[in-house]
Amino acid sequence: MATAQTHDAARRILATTFLSLTALAELGLGRHRVQCLVADGELLRLRNGRYVRRDLDADLLAAGRLGGRLDCVSLLSALGVFVRHKPAGLHLQFTPGTTRLPPRPTGVKAHWRHSTRERAALAADLTEAMTQACRCLAVRDAVATLDSAWHLGLVDEPEIAEIFARLPHRYGSLRQLLDRRSESGAETLMRLLLRGLGCRVDVQVELAGVGRVDFVVDGWLIVECDSKAFHEGWPAQKRDRRRDLAAAALGYTTVRPLAEAIYYRYDEVLATMKAIVGRPRPQNSTRLGRAERRSPASGRVSR
Repeated sequence: MATAQTHDAARRILATTFLSLTALAELGLGRHRVQCLVADGELLRLRNGRYVRRDLDADLLAAGRLGGRLDCVSLLSALGVFVRHKPAGLHLQFTPGTTRLPPRPTGVKAHWRHSTRERAALAADLTEAMTQACRCLAVRDAVATLDSAWHLGLVDEPEIAEIFARLPHRYGSLRQLLDRRSESGAETLMRLLLRGLGCRVDVQVELAGVGRVDFVVDGWLIVECDSKAFHEGWPAQKRDRRRDLAAAALGYTTVRPLAEAIYYRYDEVLATMKAIVGRPRPQNSTRLGRAERRSPASGRVSR
């Protein structure tokens, strides 16, 4: 789950607004004082009498200067949500009918729709942004992004339901693919890959003497999705090797595909995992759960 610091940062981004001259006057800042603050760099002028603090996030600042709101995958990435391929240009929400907008740089993706956010908001509504992201992303990537936001606690189950209520009916099949237990985008993508191969996948399994593992596949294969953040350095490698030995003593086989390979060499990982799970189970391996057999023709599990 996300830390309190992550939640606080997300709340700050989502609550960011620009200040109009009227709003500044209500704070006791007249035009002359505003001009002085701008000259001193304490305030930044966006456009058309809109101002923000100088420490504003660069993407929010860019959104405000273009007359839009940070949206879709750009907003989600800023909030710490997993987005596999961060776009080169910003995704921004614009209100239909808005006039006198400045030219948008090449690469900026405009999402034209009405919003529930107040006029001064510089970030789109989170549920709206996630709905839009589902339309922009490939299916696997959309599931990974939704899993991430749910795991971080930025949305709850009713909000997930609202997202799918906003989407066309054809997106409904994605709902059953979500699993908030996934702790990284790599785990989501690997889970989908394994289930696509017809495997039974148990998620976040606690094993005596080993600890918690990412996946137990078909009752005998442990799959751990290793990333640099959590597996770099000799201490981490020693811990992983101790865990693998303990798992082997219980009859499990462990494989550790790298997160970067899952992200950027997906087809290679798919071929490798297909070869691993397609072979007969080692005779000395354990079996977690009820017995099952694999159909060689279909690659699916028969129970």
